[in-house]
Amino acid sequence: MIKIMADSTCDLSEELIKKYDIGIAPLTITIEGKTYEDRVDIQPNDFFKIMEELDEYPTTSMPAPTKYIDIIEEGIEKGYDEFLCICMSSGTSGSYQSAEIAKKKYMSENPDTNIKIHVVDSTSMSHGSGWLIIKTCQLKEKGATFDELVAFNETYKRNVKHFLSVDDLDHLIKSGRLSNASAIIGKLLKIKPIMTMKDGKGAITAKERGRKKVLKRFVDEFNIRNNKDLTNFIILGYTSDKIYAENLENAIRKNTDFKGDIYIMQMGVAVGTHVGLGGLSMYFMEKNKIKDNILVNEVKEMRDARDALLKKIKSYTNR
Repeated sequence: MIKIMADSTCDLSEELIKKYDIGIAPLTITIEGKTYEDRVDIQPNDFFKIMEELDEYPTTSMPAPTKYIDIIEEGIEKGYDEFLCICMSSGTSGSYQSAEIAKKKYMSENPDTNIKIHVVDSTSMSHGSGWLIIKTCQLKEKGATFDELVAFNETYKRNVKHFLSVDDLDHLIKSGRLSNASAIIGKLLKIKPIMTMKDGKGAITAKERGRKKVLKRFVDEFNIRNNKDLTNFIILGYTSDKIYAENLENAIRKNTDFKGDIYIMQMGVAVGTHVGLGGLSMYFMEKNKIKDNILVNEVKEMRDARDALLKKIKSYTNR
């Protein structure tokens, strides 16, 4: 049996976590000297209500390796023998490294075990890793093997496209994303930066003036980049304004030919600490890209392997 694991920054709803029996290792958040576990001791809505009143900027810490080991041991008791852990980008957190430490510790202490453990560096943040997790769970339900799920994640993890817009630039400054000068200009011009993931880290890809233009940019980017073979659902994330996300859903339904599910889910405390109020995000699977500096024969081998894997994934989807 295959058990899917993750850290709490995947920001999946409690409904989906229970539906797919996903094991979650929570990050910790320190708020004015008090430490909480993400979505365990403090919920997003409660945090966002007090966020702007805090005198000290909250800090976050990765899950301890023991949190992952606990999930593995509890899973074994339930009959699981294969564990696939999908973590947020190693470029932005130590969650992946912590999970790898947990894997090595468990395997060294149980050298004769038949248990399989694989840890994925999703190169994603928030619902980006969440997108991979949901897709993995769907493929698992259709009958995909552990090795096939590992191959899917390692092959396509960099194709999960992120777009994130924020209302308040101050939180990007505190997390090192913008200079003070850029923030002052941005506030005066009512500019909203749009970020994506680049090489496992957040990067500003565009700037728009006002929410309407942000929504249009999200829709336009989706129409250009969407991989129709793999994107059977979209995730829209928000921090404090659910209506903003609902407006994006309406814009997608009206201005694209997408007919699949659209999940609207709130970002958690660990992610929301850096995003701030008014955050809006969108996640889907982008069209395949292979770097130009790879040798021609290697490109052909990679494309052939991807084509074979995609054919297999599509066969599961059509079951």
